[in-house]
Amino acid sequence: MTGFDAEDSRAFIQSYVDDHGFLSFLDLSVEHVADGEMTMRVPHNDKLTNHGPGRGDVHGGIAATLIDTAGGLAVRTALDDPVEAGVATIDLNVSYLRPARGDLVAEADVVRVGSTVGVAEVTVEAHPTADHERSEPSEVAVGRGSFRVFRGD
Repeated sequence: MTGFDAEDSRAFIQSYVDDHGFLSFLDLSVEHVADGEMTMRVPHNDKLTNHGPGRGDVHGGIAATLIDTAGGLAVRTALDDPVEAGVATIDLNVSYLRPARGDLVAEADVVRVGSTVGVAEVTVEAHPTADHERSEPSEVAVGRGSFRVFRGD
């Protein structure tokens, strides 16, 4: 596959996620792919929540994983050959804004892709499920990742 095709890219990325042990454990799904954009979701599951104070809040590492994964894969979509190319995280910054309950949805946007480094900004929202008190999605984390780009050349 050369160039960007939204449906082919979404299918390829979902297949990558499904074959990845940790990401498939999270039940991560690819909801939207466009050139330099990515939306991914992790459905709420009690196995991903904290115990004790804040019981029921999704562990912060899940939001960090979404920021890392959605950001890196969004950078990949901005490359000439996203299938043959690759990325590796070189810097990740996560700011937690409030406790997360419900499904987590990450929206990533590429800031810039240079010859060797790409940067993406990601917002994570909690989307309430039937058993959570909030009725509207709320922003729970924001982040920025820098990724080393390995072109398929």
